[in-house]
Amino acid sequence: MKVGLPFWLIPVLLACSFGACAEKPEYQHGISLLHDLKYPEGFEHFEYSNPSAPKGGVLNVSTTTPNQNFSGAWGLGVQNAAGLQRTIDKLLVRSADEQSALYCMLADGIALSEDGKSLYMRLHESARWHDDVPLTTRDVHFSYDAMMTSTSNVFGKAYLDSWIKSLEVVNDRELIIHHREEFTHSNLLALTTFKVLPAHYYADRDDPFEPTLDVPVGNGPYRVAGYDRNQVLYERVQDYWGKDLPVNKGRNNFDLIRYEVFRDATVAREAFRKGLFDFYVERDVRYWNTSSEVVSNDSTQIIKDTREIHRWIGQQLALAFNLEREQFQDVRVREALTLAFDFEWQNRVLNHDSQRRAQSYFAGSEFAATGLPSQEEVELLASYRDQIPERVFTESFHLPASSGRGINRMALERARELLDEAGWYLVEGELQDVEGNPFVLEVATQRAWSRRMLLPYIQSLELLGINASLRLLDTVLAVRFKRERRFDIFLRGLDFSSPPMASLNTYFSSASAEQELGGNLPGINHPVVDALIAQAQNATRIETAAIALRALDRVLLWGFYHIPLNMPDIERFMYRDKFGRPNDVIASYEYLNDGQARVIDSWWLLGQEPK
Repeated sequence: MKVGLPFWLIPVLLACSFGACAEKPEYQHGISLLHDLKYPEGFEHFEYSNPSAPKGGVLNVSTTTPNQNFSGAWGLGVQNAAGLQRTIDKLLVRSADEQSALYCMLADGIALSEDGKSLYMRLHESARWHDDVPLTTRDVHFSYDAMMTSTSNVFGKAYLDSWIKSLEVVNDRELIIHHREEFTHSNLLALTTFKVLPAHYYADRDDPFEPTLDVPVGNGPYRVAGYDRNQVLYERVQDYWGKDLPVNKGRNNFDLIRYEVFRDATVAREAFRKGLFDFYVERDVRYWNTSSEVVSNDSTQIIKDTREIHRWIGQQLALAFNLEREQFQDVRVREALTLAFDFEWQNRVLNHDSQRRAQSYFAGSEFAATGLPSQEEVELLASYRDQIPERVFTESFHLPASSGRGINRMALERARELLDEAGWYLVEGELQDVEGNPFVLEVATQRAWSRRMLLPYIQSLELLGINASLRLLDTVLAVRFKRERRFDIFLRGLDFSSPPMASLNTYFSSASAEQELGGNLPGINHPVVDALIAQAQNATRIETAAIALRALDRVLLWGFYHIPLNMPDIERFMYRDKFGRPNDVIASYEYLNDGQARVIDSWWLLGQEPK
């Protein structure tokens, strides 16, 4: 005879947490929702680090970032001091040689529930702050609450609130993050940037998300040893709690790291040549190409090198159309103005042919649409056929390339035809609509250096009869232009961390089109775009995500919402020949001196004895 549970006991059992009633989660050392982990349980170190690397010495680098803020919080509008991330460990860290793998750092175990709605995390029992206070789930919960109540970090709050239903503390080491729906790759990626705050330090202090020059207690491999307006010095924490973690083995090798502030690149290059610092990333291709040999003022040889970076994909620069402008609501007009930009001429004359044009929103990755759509893409797009251009199915998208010399007459002639089809006619050299109104537009930028790139484009538009002008905006005015949508065309960055799922909603969704300062500058509001974003974000394998992303790429490209310019560039750098380097070629998903898994942290100073 079966006996049912008493009615009063059912809600009690449903309310039990895993710590009391349910099975313990099966904690893992890392997680990826899109592919298998490269590094197995118990791995000793990342392949791009040398566990035998000696400790010691000083690394001197330059920065353009002034010392205005040491809070460590992001999204404030005031940059943190350069290098501050070295003082702060995160719950998870992204490896530099995998596309979407995250490994435990402050956490020593992570598990996702079978329904994908609850993420279990266990903190490392040895994790400590620099003042020797243990790091516990109390700190994590305090950090989450602080962000949710902060008036300084509205963007971080809005993002977390969009998917975190609640944060449940089980005990001092274990917690559960409950999702409003199901965890995605972008949600997990957020945990690599979420800063855990020391609750005991802020017990009698103000909002931890306010910019400050007071250096809070950290928990990372370095601490701030001193700073002034021109430099900030970090010292290696000798008793750092996480020095033997697999993610740290062979890394953080310098005893001291000094960042010196140079606001002018010309001055910084001369300071590097004089030996004032050891490492320099060159972002001006003119200098890189015209200065074939860099000679130091001392006996140390200077080495020039480059690295291919796969972490950032897409369009490093693009021109965004404001779809609220009546003339840009016709896709033929947007296509015509796209054809008018002669990228090859600009690349030859201004950039020594060093740049590659982006032919995709996800250029430089397997997510870029190429050729005609595959059968899988066609099947995915079939139900939306009446809502998207037929060209998505029948044509391969590509921007025509010019010879790079003279005027690109073929492209301008085709642009003239498209404008004519859209109802814009050339009258005595001026482009007008049927009512005689002239075609007037303004290209806005807040990048002073970009004027040399945009002025030739203005001249091409004038050849079409368009009354075009260029406006340079300061930071305050640029924010106002974007918030109030006062621009016609705006030069912006449009690159993504690979894989790009974490940024899709921000840059392309209908919801973000309504945000005052969202990433969707054109104001794209398209149900098919929204549906394909959801398909990509909900994919459980990288191969499935790639199909949805290629389909999304085609719809966006044929919508001509942006004028694609260059792809993310290679990394060009110079350093003094006194460092040991591991095989950092495989660490192509991270930059040398930026991000979380900085490749330069695996370098070491030659002549040091192992410690």
